[in-house]
Amino acid sequence: MEVFDERRSDRKKGPHFHTARQGRQKHSLADFAGKNVVIYFYPKDDTPGCTREACGFRDARKDFEASDTVIIGISKDGAASHAKFIEKYGLPFLLLSDEGNKVAAKYGAFGEKKMYGITRTGLIRSTFLIGADGKVAKQWTNVKVDGHVEKVLAEAQALG
Repeated sequence: MEVFDERRSDRKKGPHFHTARQGRQKHSLADFAGKNVVIYFYPKDDTPGCTREACGFRDARKDFEASDTVIIGISKDGAASHAKFIEKYGLPFLLLSDEGNKVAAKYGAFGEKKMYGITRTGLIRSTFLIGADGKVAKQWTNVKVDGHVEKVLAEAQALG
Protein backbone atom coordinates (compact mmCIF):
# COMPACT_ATOMS: atom_id res chain seq x y z
CA MET A 1 0.00 0.00 0.00
CA GLU A 2 1.39 3.39 -0.98
CA VAL A 3 0.50 5.97 1.67
CA PHE A 4 2.16 8.80 -0.24
CA ASP A 5 2.73 9.44 -3.93
CA GLU A 6 4.88 12.47 -4.81
CA ARG A 7 3.20 12.67 -8.23
CA ARG A 8 -0.18 13.42 -6.67
CA SER A 9 -1.12 16.78 -5.26
CA ASP A 10 -3.91 15.41 -3.07
CA ARG A 11 -2.04 13.96 -0.11
CA LYS A 12 -3.63 11.25 2.00
CA LYS A 13 -4.24 11.44 5.72
CA GLY A 14 -1.78 9.49 7.83
CA PRO A 15 -3.45 6.19 8.78
CA HIS A 16 -4.99 6.27 12.24
CA PHE A 17 -3.44 4.10 14.93
CA HIS A 18 -3.79 3.29 18.61
CA THR A 19 -0.79 1.66 20.23
CA ALA A 20 0.93 1.39 23.57
CA ARG A 21 4.29 2.60 24.79
CA GLN A 22 6.21 1.85 27.94
CA GLY A 23 3.81 1.86 30.88
CA ARG A 24 1.01 0.71 28.54
CA GLN A 25 -0.27 4.25 28.04
CA LYS A 26 -2.14 4.38 24.73
CA HIS A 27 -1.24 6.84 21.98
CA SER A 28 -2.77 7.67 18.63
CA LEU A 29 -1.91 9.93 15.73
CA ALA A 30 -4.75 12.23 16.84
CA ASP A 31 -2.78 13.01 20.03
CA PHE A 32 -0.44 15.12 17.90
CA ALA A 33 -3.00 17.09 15.87
CA GLY A 34 -1.66 20.49 14.82
CA LYS A 35 1.98 19.36 14.90
CA ASN A 36 4.23 17.83 12.30
CA VAL A 37 4.95 14.20 13.16
CA VAL A 38 7.83 11.96 12.11
CA ILE A 39 6.86 8.30 12.42
CA TYR A 40 9.73 5.94 11.81
CA PHE A 41 9.34 2.18 11.72
CA TYR A 42 12.40 0.20 12.73
CA PRO A 43 13.01 -3.54 13.15
CA LYS A 44 14.41 -4.02 16.66
CA ASP A 45 15.54 -2.14 19.75
CA ASP A 46 19.25 -1.97 20.55
CA THR A 47 20.56 -3.38 17.26
CA PRO A 48 23.31 -1.52 15.38
CA GLY A 49 21.28 0.12 12.60
CA CYS A 50 18.28 0.85 14.79
CA THR A 51 20.49 2.35 17.47
CA ARG A 52 22.24 4.64 14.95
CA GLU A 53 18.87 5.76 13.61
CA ALA A 54 17.39 6.40 17.07
CA CYS A 55 20.49 8.27 18.23
CA GLY A 56 20.42 10.34 15.04
CA PHE A 57 16.86 11.44 15.80
CA ARG A 58 17.87 12.03 19.43
CA ASP A 59 20.79 14.23 18.42
CA ALA A 60 18.62 16.30 16.04
CA ARG A 61 15.72 16.60 18.49
CA LYS A 62 16.10 20.34 19.11
CA ASP A 63 16.11 21.06 15.38
CA PHE A 64 12.94 18.99 14.95
CA GLU A 65 11.33 20.77 17.91
CA ALA A 66 12.18 24.14 16.32
CA SER A 67 10.10 22.97 13.33
CA ASP A 68 7.23 22.00 15.66
CA THR A 69 7.86 18.34 14.81
CA VAL A 70 7.32 15.37 17.12
CA ILE A 71 9.31 12.16 16.64
CA ILE A 72 7.77 8.71 17.19
CA GLY A 73 9.56 5.40 16.74
CA ILE A 74 7.52 2.24 16.22
CA SER A 75 8.67 -1.39 16.31
CA LYS A 76 7.22 -4.75 17.28
CA ASP A 77 9.26 -4.75 20.52
CA GLY A 78 7.31 -4.63 23.75
CA ALA A 79 7.13 -1.89 26.35
CA ALA A 80 9.89 -3.36 28.55
CA SER A 81 12.32 -3.50 25.63
CA HIS A 82 11.48 0.09 24.67
CA ALA A 83 12.02 1.27 28.24
CA LYS A 84 15.51 -0.27 28.30
CA PHE A 85 16.36 1.18 24.88
CA ILE A 86 15.19 4.65 25.93
CA GLU A 87 17.15 4.49 29.17
CA LYS A 88 20.35 3.13 27.62
CA TYR A 89 20.56 5.81 24.91
CA GLY A 90 18.69 8.74 26.50
CA LEU A 91 16.02 8.79 23.81
CA PRO A 92 13.75 11.82 24.39
CA PHE A 93 10.84 10.71 22.20
CA LEU A 94 8.10 8.10 22.19
CA LEU A 95 8.75 4.52 21.21
CA LEU A 96 5.50 2.70 20.55
CA SER A 97 4.86 -1.03 20.50
CA ASP A 98 3.31 -2.59 17.43
CA GLU A 99 3.56 -6.22 18.53
CA GLY A 100 1.37 -7.55 15.71
CA ASN A 101 2.78 -5.20 13.05
CA LYS A 102 -0.76 -3.85 12.48
CA VAL A 103 0.30 -0.20 12.44
CA ALA A 104 3.27 -0.96 10.19
CA ALA A 105 0.92 -2.76 7.78
CA LYS A 106 -1.43 0.26 7.67
CA TYR A 107 1.51 2.41 6.63
CA GLY A 108 2.86 -0.09 4.13
CA ALA A 109 5.93 -0.66 6.31
CA PHE A 110 5.33 -4.40 6.65
CA GLY A 111 5.39 -6.82 3.78
CA GLU A 112 7.68 -8.53 1.32
CA LYS A 113 11.27 -7.34 1.16
CA LYS A 114 14.55 -8.64 -0.16
CA MET A 115 17.46 -9.28 2.16
CA TYR A 116 20.66 -10.74 0.77
CA GLY A 117 18.78 -11.83 -2.34
CA ILE A 118 16.08 -13.69 -0.39
CA THR A 119 12.47 -12.51 -0.36
CA ARG A 120 10.99 -12.43 3.14
CA THR A 121 8.02 -10.94 4.90
CA GLY A 122 8.87 -8.48 7.61
CA LEU A 123 9.18 -4.89 8.68
CA ILE A 124 10.38 -2.50 5.98
CA ARG A 125 12.44 0.29 7.56
CA SER A 126 10.32 3.31 6.65
CA THR A 127 9.73 6.90 7.75
CA PHE A 128 6.70 9.12 7.29
CA LEU A 129 6.50 12.87 7.77
CA ILE A 130 2.96 13.90 8.55
CA GLY A 131 2.12 17.60 8.37
CA ALA A 132 0.16 19.56 10.94
CA ASP A 133 -2.89 19.00 8.71
CA GLY A 134 -2.63 15.24 9.38
CA LYS A 135 -1.66 14.44 5.79
CA VAL A 136 1.46 12.56 4.73
CA ALA A 137 3.93 15.13 3.40
CA LYS A 138 6.80 12.73 2.63
CA GLN A 139 7.49 9.01 2.76
CA TRP A 140 10.79 7.12 2.74
CA THR A 141 10.85 3.33 2.30
CA ASN A 142 13.73 0.85 2.41
CA VAL A 143 15.59 3.46 4.44
CA LYS A 144 19.37 3.40 4.65
CA VAL A 145 20.25 4.76 8.09
CA ASP A 146 23.30 6.86 7.24
CA GLY A 147 22.21 10.39 6.26
CA HIS A 148 18.52 9.61 6.69
CA VAL A 149 17.80 11.82 9.70
CA GLU A 150 19.25 14.82 7.86
CA LYS A 151 16.88 14.24 4.92
CA VAL A 152 13.88 13.97 7.23
CA LEU A 153 14.93 17.11 9.12
CA ALA A 154 15.27 19.12 5.90
CA GLU A 155 11.72 18.14 4.88
CA ALA A 156 10.36 18.93 8.37
CA GLN A 157 12.01 22.35 8.27
CA ALA A 158 10.47 22.99 4.85
CA LEU A 159 7.02 22.33 6.34
CA GLY A 160 7.75 25.03 8.92
